[in-house]
Amino acid sequence: MPNGPILIIDDEPQNLRVLEQILAGKYKLVFARNGHEALAATRKFRPSLILLDIQLPDMDGYTVCRQLKADPLTESIPVIFITSLADADDEVTGFEAGAVDYIVKPVSSPTVRARVQTHLSLVRAIHLEKSHRDAIYMLGEAGHYNDNDTGVHIWRMADYAGALAHALGWGEEQCRLIELAAPMHDTGKIGIPDAILKKSGALDTADWVIMKTHPRIGYDILSKSDAPVFKMAAEIVLHHHEHWDGSGYPDGLAGELIPESARIAALVDVFDALTMKRPYKEAWPNEQAIATIQAESGSHFQPAMIEAFIAVLPEILAIQAKWSECEATSRV
Repeated sequence: MPNGPILIIDDEPQNLRVLEQILAGKYKLVFARNGHEALAATRKFRPSLILLDIQLPDMDGYTVCRQLKADPLTESIPVIFITSLADADDEVTGFEAGAVDYIVKPVSSPTVRARVQTHLSLVRAIHLEKSHRDAIYMLGEAGHYNDNDTGVHIWRMADYAGALAHALGWGEEQCRLIELAAPMHDTGKIGIPDAILKKSGALDTADWVIMKTHPRIGYDILSKSDAPVFKMAAEIVLHHHEHWDGSGYPDGLAGELIPESARIAALVDVFDALTMKRPYKEAWPNEQAIATIQAESGSHFQPAMIEAFIAVLPEILAIQAKWSECEATSRV
């Protein structure tokens, strides 16, 4: 759909010619002259944008728009009404029907071009974000493909990370970024042999030497992108095994030298790992997991971050309950 044509719908040939002259050369155009043709053309050509007259011979444009928005295959296609109906009530009805914009005839060439360009840019932005989310989903799943974590773990801890970031005063945009970045924290496990990831017993010294390479592997993969979400993910991947007292890996960073995003991810990752059931252990009660985290204040975790986590604990437990219900439903 982002690369689809613009569908122009009007029963007056002169109006079609005017819009064709304004937009031809820069955009691929297709045309329809009534509501039924419009619906058929939308299904056939999957346009990226629709310019729709209201006064059509068979059904009005409002009805066409409502039908498009009721169909999952066409609901996301933006519709701009181009009409001679200039009353405020007509415009309100247009937006209530699902249109993204409303242009009154006679049209101005610069206005039509500007509105079309704006809404096509929004379409591209939406699809680019979806591509990012798809990539994030696949990288997150890939990082846990061969170990014993369940797929729900990475999305649950991502929700925890967003809640904790918010409690620490992060803005909405940064909270959204960490929710997207956190699921990729173990991307580097792609490079760790199955014999280590799936080992039923404790890892020996040689195993740990190899296991401790996964942050660097993940960083090397994710740092190739300049997109903010992947830059934050690379930061988290590299440093989420660092400890507040400097005893972690791979770089032995201490205190605030550890990026805050990685400190957040580390705490919520441990909480979720302790409270989830795995093949080699039962889920710990929340109280036991929290006590264990508090016992590592100043060593593994930043004391102030533990305080923030405790302060937002009701939200954390609500997130936990939500995902537990999702897991139970998926097993039915």
